[in-house]
Amino acid sequence: MNRCFRNSLVVATTAIIACQVPRAQARIKLITLPARERVEIQLDNAQATLVEEERVVPLLKGVNQVDFSWANTAIDKDSIQFRALADPEKVKVLSVSYPPNENALVWQISAEESGPARVRISYIVGQLNKSFEYRAVASHDEKTLSLAQYVKLHNLANEDFGDAGLWAGFGDHFIRPIGINETKQVLSAKFAGVPVRKTYTCDPVEFDYLDRAQSQLRVPMHYVLKNDQEHQLGKFPLMPGKARIFQDDGKGGTAFVGEDWGRFTAIDDEMRLYLGLARDIVVKRTIDRRVEHRVGGNLINYDVVIKFEIENFKDSPAVLDVSESARHIREEIRGKTDRLIDWELGKETTFTETLDKEKATFDKLIFRIPLPARAKDGAAEKITHRLHLLIKNEW
Repeated sequence: MNRCFRNSLVVATTAIIACQVPRAQARIKLITLPARERVEIQLDNAQATLVEEERVVPLLKGVNQVDFSWANTAIDKDSIQFRALADPEKVKVLSVSYPPNENALVWQISAEESGPARVRISYIVGQLNKSFEYRAVASHDEKTLSLAQYVKLHNLANEDFGDAGLWAGFGDHFIRPIGINETKQVLSAKFAGVPVRKTYTCDPVEFDYLDRAQSQLRVPMHYVLKNDQEHQLGKFPLMPGKARIFQDDGKGGTAFVGEDWGRFTAIDDEMRLYLGLARDIVVKRTIDRRVEHRVGGNLINYDVVIKFEIENFKDSPAVLDVSESARHIREEIRGKTDRLIDWELGKETTFTETLDKEKATFDKLIFRIPLPARAKDGAAEKITHRLHLLIKNEW
């Protein structure tokens, strides 16, 4: 008897039931069917895993009783479906019953003629989960990278699926053996020559200060890649998952850079991978001016200037993204409030021409500031910029 799989199918005909066993016997199992001939595991739904299996059922003309059991396997019994593939009009499900206190069900199947019938049984199974991982290898000049996406299947469903077809909802279809309590990692997609932008960003709200006493901001580094066809991606959304990041060391090998969690990235959106803090770009941020102007009644306008002193100690030029929130600046000068803010950019702002209008919002300003490389003697030029805000109608 072939018991390669833990869930089993048995079939009996009503004629055999009448002749060979007492009428009081509730369930009869006379024929154990052959092993599953094909299994497909659908991983495209984040909440459920669909399994579809094909078997060849030896049916006799008339009404057949087909028993399906799944001891110790986390199958949702309400999701189980049975259908004939070759000629569904000649093989039909008449009814289904669930024996008490058992992980099993019994289909009453009508067949117009005797013979083998290829059928598909589908069900949703628990504890058969997936996750995604990425391996990103940047070129030595950090202009491009290769990105590999892996699907990792965690089979804790107490079921041996054998050679199963796997599909994550996108990318290629794979066939892999899936055993009990096994974790299987499959390369689902690979992209070469993906243009990448290395960014340096300071944002007192998102990244805080490295040394508040010295007014020095943190400057995290990221690789930013856009999920569109122009950047060799854009075939499907990138699922969230752990990303291990490497860089070509220029000697035929790779150097490990770090790990980050890649968020869900829709088509035409950007994925940002954290690389650590930049120690060779120093940004000091101070409130250089805070003046109140009463405009009538209890209303006050605030005239605020934020000063940035920036030094690049790198041997190469860089671009620094300076991000500021108007609401956060208001909190710094007068405390928290839930009221909407009314503000405008002042004339003393020195980097207006570098404003990233595409990513700026009503509250958030992003300035993209080019920084020259340090001098040959190691000295860095100190660049000073000012952000001038007029915060209006406060009380």
